[in-house]
Amino acid sequence: MEVNPQRPMTRSRLYTIASRFLGSPGPATVFGFLAMIIAGTCLLLLPQATTQTRPSVVDALFTATSSVCVTGLAVTDTGSSFTLFGQGVLLVLIQTGGLGIMTLSTLFLVLSGKRLSFTGHSAIQESFTPFQDRPPGKILRDLIFFTLALEGVGALLLFTGFMNTSSLPRAVYLSVFHSVSAFCNAGFSLFPDSFTAYKSSVVVNLTICALIIFGGIGFPVLSELKDRFLSRKRRRSPMSLHSKLVLSMTGFMLVAGTLVFLAMESRITLGKLPWLERIVAALFLSVNARTAGFNSLTLGSMANETLFFMILLMFVGASPGSCGGGIKTTCLSTLVALGRSRLKGEKRPNLFGRSLSDRSVGRAVSVVLISTLIVCAGTMLLLMTELGDLPHTQSRGMFLELLFEVVSAFGTVGLSTGVTPGLSDPGKLIIIAIMFLGRLGPLLIAMAVSRPVRLERSYAEEEFIIG
Repeated sequence: MEVNPQRPMTRSRLYTIASRFLGSPGPATVFGFLAMIIAGTCLLLLPQATTQTRPSVVDALFTATSSVCVTGLAVTDTGSSFTLFGQGVLLVLIQTGGLGIMTLSTLFLVLSGKRLSFTGHSAIQESFTPFQDRPPGKILRDLIFFTLALEGVGALLLFTGFMNTSSLPRAVYLSVFHSVSAFCNAGFSLFPDSFTAYKSSVVVNLTICALIIFGGIGFPVLSELKDRFLSRKRRRSPMSLHSKLVLSMTGFMLVAGTLVFLAMESRITLGKLPWLERIVAALFLSVNARTAGFNSLTLGSMANETLFFMILLMFVGASPGSCGGGIKTTCLSTLVALGRSRLKGEKRPNLFGRSLSDRSVGRAVSVVLISTLIVCAGTMLLLMTELGDLPHTQSRGMFLELLFEVVSAFGTVGLSTGVTPGLSDPGKLIIIAIMFLGRLGPLLIAMAVSRPVRLERSYAEEEFIIG
């Protein structure tokens, strides 16, 4: 019997290529998210998922992508368009997307007793614990603990706010759904007008804000805070630079955003509210404009400068290792330090008594450049698909609204001025692509398609004129 020598070799080569490609955290995460989106789309197309007519494939794909990417943009009202089964599908997609496919994949590897490769271990350490050398099992235990604990406490607090306006089973369901949606920074709401009916409820507003903040600062910071304040063996070493950057920039942006919204909307959407409700509404807007998509005020009634300021906040987004998107707070901190060092004539940027590595600075600049290109390209494409050949005189105001939509999708925020349901199918596909890129992050996309770094020759330096 003649044996074909090419057959074993071909199988071996295919196995080697597949193991190398799927074993890398970048491609594995990309295909994991794609698999979840496709599965969610198929489930949402089932007759028992919707209360009305079955959505189109594009609308189902849009909703599934928005759920997995924890964005919150919706083409239909979530509470009235989907049945309990459909809403359950969305909840599972939100929770899975918030935790991340890479985290779940690592959990399966740890439980099965397999060893992680050095590349996979480094990727997990960089995403979740850049300041500590912890085993993946410890990382995952902390991650699941924080998620379940904070979502559970949030659901209990929200229940006290919903129990007066809904029946007991309905209040429990609303509390669990919105707690998961808030912690995962998804912004999906079962109310047709989001939280505008609860803008006077301090408990509901502050609970939603707290869940979003905890879900947006990232698991590395939560883990360090736990070891510092809740652990029996409290750490006495100085707080890591990563946590200092995240907490300081997050606090600064929250306070600055609240003050700016109070000033800009004092005579418009906040004008008729009592001062306590004004402060709570401004804080709620400042928190949600960066990472989540809930709103207690009508965005379409806000001033243009307010919407533009929200675009800036959405572009920054949350922090590394969190449920949110954007360029991240640490990236903004790095750019601020870089600009300050150049103005002061310092050789290297520094923050909190630590010099920033060239690798971190280079990544921050790369992330901003790639993110800007994605937003610019997405806005131009959306202008082409939605406005077509309309002259500027007939489309005034649409540029800001479409730019707002693109940045909201890229930052996985989910806020909208109301143009999402009216987008054409090509426009929805563009937003789907932007949500996907924004959730995975430009750096992860680059890692997924990057090749190993090659040693190249070094050339002589020469100065040239800039500016």
